[in-house]
Amino acid sequence: MNKKSIQSPFKFIIQAKESNSRAKSGIFHTPHGAIHTPFFMPVGTTGFVKTLTPKELQNLGAEIMLSNTYHLYLRPGSKNIKKFGGLHKWIGWNKPILTDSGGFQIFSLHEDRKNPHNQGSDTKTSVKITDEGVEFKSHIDGSLHFFTPENVIKIEHEIGADIIMALDECIPHDANKDYTKNATQRTHEWALRCKKTHEKLEKSRKNSPAQALFAIIQGGMHKDLRTESAKFITNLDLPGTAIGGLSVGEKHEQMYEALENVYPHINHEKPTYLMGVGSPENILEAVDRGIDMFDCVMPTRLARHGSFWTNAGRFNITNAKYKLDQTPLMKNCGCETCQTFTKSYLRHLFTESETLGLRLMTIHNLHFLLNLMRNIRESIKSGKFGKFKKQFLAEFRPKNNE
Repeated sequence: MNKKSIQSPFKFIIQAKESNSRAKSGIFHTPHGAIHTPFFMPVGTTGFVKTLTPKELQNLGAEIMLSNTYHLYLRPGSKNIKKFGGLHKWIGWNKPILTDSGGFQIFSLHEDRKNPHNQGSDTKTSVKITDEGVEFKSHIDGSLHFFTPENVIKIEHEIGADIIMALDECIPHDANKDYTKNATQRTHEWALRCKKTHEKLEKSRKNSPAQALFAIIQGGMHKDLRTESAKFITNLDLPGTAIGGLSVGEKHEQMYEALENVYPHINHEKPTYLMGVGSPENILEAVDRGIDMFDCVMPTRLARHGSFWTNAGRFNITNAKYKLDQTPLMKNCGCETCQTFTKSYLRHLFTESETLGLRLMTIHNLHFLLNLMRNIRESIKSGKFGKFKKQFLAEFRPKNNE
């Protein structure tokens, strides 16, 4: 086998670094195209971003989307997706896809988050965790399933995403140190098993595109465990590194402290992914601390509840003051919603429970966030990220401003 035939199609090229921060911009190459970093992944949990077509998502500037292994495994089933030609073909999306392992979704099924192993408690749980894997009940029909690191990787290979995540144990932010230590060690063991299975499947791959495995740093809010986890996951020498167990209820300052803590122990010549973060202020602070990749349901979920972003912050269209307002959601916004419709009409759509309202608000919120990412990249390339961040945060108010 010649050298060219075994070269990885995944390549991260850093194009610019901010001199006064850890912010950087670059390009991450995948079998389904290049992604410009830092980037945000719209969440299409079950293979679609709610209310939008793949073409519309692409027109908004999305270069990658995220789908979820847990949900796709349950319905329509990963084996069916493989029969359909893989997730890209089935959903009509020819750009990169990342699949989460489903770990967060499984562990969110806990009815007793303080005692997830159900030891010394009569509280029934939907999940049973052992070193071997996780037994859980389907949220659809209550049927029992068992995820191991090995079968999760096999499922993700059947789905066919470009970037696949190792199974990890998502740790509550307020978990005690003993639980956090055990869960972090289990995550490390699972990462090793995921890597072994992934490498075996990659060697047997025939005509389908290669996949990149990322493993996940845990450690909770404990500095020494975060450091230990960052070192372990980095030493696996995978194409990228993810940081999990954040944006799960902790204070923003705790999140930023955790990012500062792990930074010296991560290989920043590879993309670093902060999981589940999507608010504009968190993204800016995380980019400042060296993060390249983000995902979150926030822009689409807020849209379905009538909330929208502008450069001044977050607002809600159902407020009575917008009943006769003939201005767009945001001045000088280039999205279809703002170019065509007024606040009064959008409020009318929500008042009438019209699906079009959800769709138009989703278009705006995704445009706003993806445009923010473009501006972040440009500010890094021009050496003005620090100034851009300061100006944006001076005007932006994260909470509802009604």
